Amino acid sequence: MAKGLPKRSDDYSAWYNELVKKADLAENSAVRGCMVVKPYGYAIWEKMQQTLDKMFKDTGHSNAYFPLLIPKSYLSKEADHVDGFAKECAVVTHYRLKNAEDGSGVVVDPEAKLDEELIVRPTSETVIWSTYKNWIQSYRDLPLLVNQWANVMRWEMRTRLFLRTSEFLWQEGHTAHATESEAIAETKQMLEVYADFAENFMGVPVVKGVKTANERFAGAVDTFCIEAMMQDGKALQAGTSHFLGQNFAKAFDVKFSDKDNKLEHVWGTSWGVSTRLMGALIMAHSDDEGLVLPPKLAPIQVVIVPIYKGQEQLDAIAEKVKVIQKELQALNISVKFDDRDALRPGFKFADWELKGVPVRMAMGQRDLENGTVEIARRDTKEKNTYQLDNVVETVQKLLEEIQANIYQKAFDYREAHITKADTFDEFKDLLENKGGFISAHWDGTGETEDKIKELTKATIRCIPLNNEQEEGACIYTGKPSTQRVLFAKAY
Repeated sequence: MAKGLPKRSDDYSAWYNELVKKADLAENSAVRGCMVVKPYGYAIWEKMQQTLDKMFKDTGHSNAYFPLLIPKSYLSKEADHVDGFAKECAVVTHYRLKNAEDGSGVVVDPEAKLDEELIVRPTSETVIWSTYKNWIQSYRDLPLLVNQWANVMRWEMRTRLFLRTSEFLWQEGHTAHATESEAIAETKQMLEVYADFAENFMGVPVVKGVKTANERFAGAVDTFCIEAMMQDGKALQAGTSHFLGQNFAKAFDVKFSDKDNKLEHVWGTSWGVSTRLMGALIMAHSDDEGLVLPPKLAPIQVVIVPIYKGQEQLDAIAEKVKVIQKELQALNISVKFDDRDALRPGFKFADWELKGVPVRMAMGQRDLENGTVEIARRDTKEKNTYQLDNVVETVQKLLEEIQANIYQKAFDYREAHITKADTFDEFKDLLENKGGFISAHWDGTGETEDKIKELTKATIRCIPLNNEQEEGACIYTGKPSTQRVLFAKAY
């Protein structure tokens, strides 16, 4: 099978774009900036969704659903929030079409203008907090722990499949609490959930940190984040958790009676991850031959390819495969028997390699006679012959090893690409020639942060949690600094 993928070392961007399409993950749609997520890509997203959904419910959250359309006046109630999203909003102004008088098609009916424009949700804080006003009266109604799986619209000018599209899928958690400390604890708890998911399921190591004021979510008091490193040395924000303080509660007058019957505004959080995680999964692990998927999120964990001549041999192999398949599925291991008769084994091998299936088994007539099977692992491309009697245990062990190896490889790359810089010249040289996270002193001002971004296109990805305190001088202004922060170019 001719995969036709560019090499990562030649053109990382072209490699990514082609891999997304050739691996049948997604494609551009007829609507500019929007994508069609194809069945194989959606199957990976479903695994992510199912895993995260259980993690949310295990921490006490329930799912709900809120409207796609938001009255424009709602966005005006929280000043920082509307400033942050105003340039990205899609606006509905009319509610009806009609046939053009000249027969050229349909046109907007000018008589059907809305009294108030509606915004296609860029995020749901405003519509949700307007609803919470009706749900919350007493401390007995708190905490309110709600999550929503939805789509949102942010009008992007430069788009890339999964990484940045005008419409994307995500989840957004929105919680209300009686005290500031409870809301902060919730914010940090959800950051830990995201980090756990990224590292233990996606196999992607992350740095947990807090955003600077410039990079903070619009309307938040603090934004916590997990930052991941891609194979081209660029960072990717993989998840955020926001402490909203009482900003949205005050904007929408959400109050509760405390135990002393005193009226107080509630404290809020919001947190979310999106289909951008698909981009992270692809770019953190995949190679020049295609996807490399961590077993815990692979829609197909094991593929079995028969090698045969004639229907009699295929039937004999199929009988043996049924037994193996049943035993593996009993252990919640997903298995595909690729008995497509119009394709040669070599094509199938390349096809499943492109799609990142962690374990591939090849079984022929000689294997049946010898009681053996050839097994190849996607991460290292290592192939070995194993006894059929122990094949289930072998596959279990291999899947565990592959999951651990994928994470370790990404971790080692990340660790090798965290570099200290003490001068601005050193900083610029590292950005140009090595990439990755650059650990450097910063004077704490938004002006310096903006200037460094203007000159280098690098941003402060985060101030790491539990950061080591050390005296130093800002790499750009030379002013005193008490700690290093992580800079990088990013997606």
